[in-house]
Amino acid sequence: MRLLRSSPSATLAAGLLSLANACHADAPAPDREALPELGLMGTIPIYWGEAGGFGEVLAGGESAHWARARLEADYRLSPLDTLDEASLAGIDLLMLAQPRALSPSENVALDAWVRGGGKLLLFADPMLTGESRFAIGDRRRPQDVILLSPILDHWGLALAFDEDRPAGAALVRAAGAAIPVNLPGSIDVREAGADCAILIPEVLAECRIGRGSALVLADAALLDLHEPHPGAAAALDWLAARAFAFGGDRAGQGLSGRASVQ
Repeated sequence: MRLLRSSPSATLAAGLLSLANACHADAPAPDREALPELGLMGTIPIYWGEAGGFGEVLAGGESAHWARARLEADYRLSPLDTLDEASLAGIDLLMLAQPRALSPSENVALDAWVRGGGKLLLFADPMLTGESRFAIGDRRRPQDVILLSPILDHWGLALAFDEDRPAGAALVRAAGAAIPVNLPGSIDVREAGADCAILIPEVLAECRIGRGSALVLADAALLDLHEPHPGAAAALDWLAARAFAFGGDRAGQGLSGRASVQ
């Protein structure tokens, strides 16, 4: 009989697993597979955290993003590197958090996915204000300027940056939700035929696109990692619930009459 010697890393992993099992022995294990799957992509490091390398990812700690745990309470997250038919297959819900510029083929795939029934929550900030440990030009830094004009134009939306908007954190409200923003962009319906509603003037748009839908926020300040607004978690909960439960009966109705900025 040949004896197998455990490596130090394997022994440590086994010990941690045993400790975790002991700590949770009396607690019911959550059925992760029963949760709806949520595709996640973007330059804001929600899934992996703001890590300088793989070692920091394993270590966790300060690099972890608060929004991951918040989302994982209700969804089974699937991080995506690219958008194509294969990566989107089987996914009904998608969150794009300040994504990089999409290639032409990715724009086509995303449009087809939404029109086929997909539900999208998009954070598109034309002038990101959140802090990062990485310097400007570092590929690990969240993208400061969003470059999504092709797909937004295709859906009948126009996104711009208002240079006259005063700097500083603010709250915008719709349907009882308070959403923290900081130098948000200006989003509007550019085509009369687009089945879109402005829920918060210049900030939040909701569109019916084919059999699917998109909720587009022209800001991403609530996803700030280092200094999150006290209301950020509740705002993320509301946006996700709104985006992923959007139905055809609400298309084109909007809530702009009840929206305000303070």
